[in-house]
Amino acid sequence: MKTKRISIRILIGVLFFLLLCVGGYLLYLEVTYYRIDDEVSLKTQNNRHTDQLQAGQSYTLTTYNIGFGAYEPTYSFFMDTGKMKDGDKTRGKYSRAYSRERELANTKGSIRTLMNLDCDFYFVQEADVKATRSYEVNQVQMLQNSLKDYGSIYTSAFHSAYLFYPLTEPHGKTESGLVTFSRYPVTKNIRYQFPVTKNPIVKFTDLDRCFTASYLKVDTKRDLVLVNLHMSAYDKGGVIRQKQLKRLNEFLKSEAEEGNYVIAGGDFNHDIAGSKDLYESGQEIPEWIYQLSDSDLAEGYSFVIPENLGEVASCRGADIPYQKNVTYTAVVDGFLVSDNVKATSTVISTGFAYSDHQPVKLTFSLLP
Repeated sequence: MKTKRISIRILIGVLFFLLLCVGGYLLYLEVTYYRIDDEVSLKTQNNRHTDQLQAGQSYTLTTYNIGFGAYEPTYSFFMDTGKMKDGDKTRGKYSRAYSRERELANTKGSIRTLMNLDCDFYFVQEADVKATRSYEVNQVQMLQNSLKDYGSIYTSAFHSAYLFYPLTEPHGKTESGLVTFSRYPVTKNIRYQFPVTKNPIVKFTDLDRCFTASYLKVDTKRDLVLVNLHMSAYDKGGVIRQKQLKRLNEFLKSEAEEGNYVIAGGDFNHDIAGSKDLYESGQEIPEWIYQLSDSDLAEGYSFVIPENLGEVASCRGADIPYQKNVTYTAVVDGFLVSDNVKATSTVISTGFAYSDHQPVKLTFSLLP
């Protein structure tokens, strides 16, 4: 009888200790959680001192979500889910890159891809500064060291406390964001907040979504406004993404009223090219895919549809390893432009070698 009482006390003690640990961890998450203020000025590192932009001249810009250096073709991500056409449900496996060595190799591959395109401007998303998931490899610094002839603007888009999930391989702590690179002088940069979920649990795993606006002088006495963005992905029903689109449209409208040239690009996490059922796949269309068209944009703006749309997608599903014509693919990366910008774009095929996204290159000129 006495032994039984001792066992019950031990069990109660263990349960109390576990509850104390869980409560302490939740308190830690809440205390460390914050969102960056809206409309924050950002500094241009290594700003260039070349001539201002010229109307009528051709320029190039590439956007690339480098997927924090983890998503080589065999990689799948634990938060991604899907469904095969035979009905089998799928879920990704990993929360971190395979290893520090693979992380470095993939990051270097992404950088080589960008440098080979030799563009005037670059937009990069999901570039880690210091994160458990990428073995604390500073991808932003690697990009800046490689693109020494460019000014660069970094802003945080994902800053989380240590996330102890999944239990077998915690995602850990993350500092990650967006980087814009420019060969031409930038006069100012502003970071704008996107609305995100207020769910008391999900808010800890969602990114601090945002977009940055970088202003460059043009010889027409107007500004070119380059908008680097990354919209929400894990948004059931698309409610948050609709709020984010509204916020973006408010900004686009205000810049149109100023008469500025505007190019917004990045990872929209929407089908922006009518591609959701375009490519051969062994999977059903994922629940997260929503379509955007010109009618969803502020007046005077349109999406730039890739010239090779029928041949190359910009994004693959990450719920399973990549297999051509099996894994779901669509175009969610790219650009929209104001009607005083003439532009064409192309998706650059990498075979998803270094990321679950492929670069999209824009060639554009500014109308007088």
